[in-house]
Amino acid sequence: MKASKPASVTQALADSIDRQIRDGAYQAGDKLPSLRELAQLHGYAKNTIVAAFEVLVARGLIEPRRGSGYFVRAQPKAQAKEEEAGSLGRAMDIVWLMREQLKSEPGALAVGDGFPPVEWLADVRLDKFHHKVVRTGLGALFRYGNRFGYEPLRQHLVRKLADLGIGTEPRQIVLTHGANEAMDIVIRYFVPPGAPVLVDDPGYYPLFGKLKLAGAHIVGVPRLADGPDLEALEQLLITHRPRLFFTQSVAHNPTGSDLTAAKAFRVLQLAQKYDLMIVENDPLADFKPTSAPRLSSLDQLERTIYIGSFSKSFSAALRVGYIACGADLASDIADLKALIHVSSSEYAERTVDVILSEGHYQRHIQRLRDRLAAATHSALQIFDGVGAEVFTRNPQSLYQWVALPGVPDSLAFAQEMLPRKVVMAPGRIFSVDFAATSRWSRFNVGAVADPRFAKALRKALVQAQTADATKRIA
Repeated sequence: MKASKPASVTQALADSIDRQIRDGAYQAGDKLPSLRELAQLHGYAKNTIVAAFEVLVARGLIEPRRGSGYFVRAQPKAQAKEEEAGSLGRAMDIVWLMREQLKSEPGALAVGDGFPPVEWLADVRLDKFHHKVVRTGLGALFRYGNRFGYEPLRQHLVRKLADLGIGTEPRQIVLTHGANEAMDIVIRYFVPPGAPVLVDDPGYYPLFGKLKLAGAHIVGVPRLADGPDLEALEQLLITHRPRLFFTQSVAHNPTGSDLTAAKAFRVLQLAQKYDLMIVENDPLADFKPTSAPRLSSLDQLERTIYIGSFSKSFSAALRVGYIACGADLASDIADLKALIHVSSSEYAERTVDVILSEGHYQRHIQRLRDRLAAATHSALQIFDGVGAEVFTRNPQSLYQWVALPGVPDSLAFAQEMLPRKVVMAPGRIFSVDFAATSRWSRFNVGAVADPRFAKALRKALVQAQTADATKRIA
């Protein structure tokens, strides 16, 4: 029997746009990006894109309008059919978004990027640590590691968490392949198919994909400038009786907001009242003051699970994260980790341990915070200069959640920015309701500092305002 042929580039592009239309990223009447925009973004030949559009026309999803481009046709709802697809099919919208966010387009300015600029991390010279890592135990580097992870690093993390006010022992910490694997393990442990799970809304969209893959019922808790909307949270707890709430207390992604101490106490009271476990993801801990309120420091891991990572402050390539929780739960999670992956990377864990052991680490973190404060100040000046609405004004925040003036749909505006070599992160991708139109966008303050952005933004806003005025006159 012959193996089936892989899908052609044309077919793959058509299927990708098809999926976006059916998931609501493009709605009836929306104009698709032009041939030139798609060619620049993906590196496809224009003939390939034309062929993909013809496939979509044949499927009845889009229609050409002479001299104007291709537009989405009105479609009947087909929700039941979508639910019959496998779990991966339900998560594919998130997978597509992750692929797009991880792309590096030559010459493009990714102002919606999730990571700090490379130059901020470049002084962590990973190459110079190799010989020190080997000296810590060459023989161990050829074997699987401990199910909990490298013990000296866990001992270091006990001290690091103590600085945040979280008391732990090494047996309460499980090392993972980054924060994303940590979340995946927690989901596998706690979430059966169909179970309700609370998340920040807007929130971390790869988490939404993981929950979809697990078959969970995702319920969004509105995020305000000082943390979760408490009234909405309590009502959702009464209605859905969820077991878990995934949240980011500090340096929230995408809004950049911080939880206040008063609201943190109230969230923990609700967790106690409704038997809720809180999973607190803190990937930007090194960028914020240790005194910033965290649920896990107030709760001391009774009803909280704390997830941390070194991806943002050292290197995403190291893939070192961790889970801190109660000792019995940590032992169960370590067993589950061993079943899934046998062990995490002891080489990467030893590398992080060596970095933490050097005095250079504290200087590096201070430089990160100084750079972040300067970039945040500069970004706020740019957004104030164009009359944008800023969600919250923290003095140190990698992310700014911004509504641009005269832009009712940030996804459409992001598409208009593509020919200007600016890649944005429109708010729709961070929403639990992926089809909802959003005025908001996430901006990375390190990328916004590039002068190309302010120039492209002003031109695009003027063009959008002119087009809107012309439309109203007509």
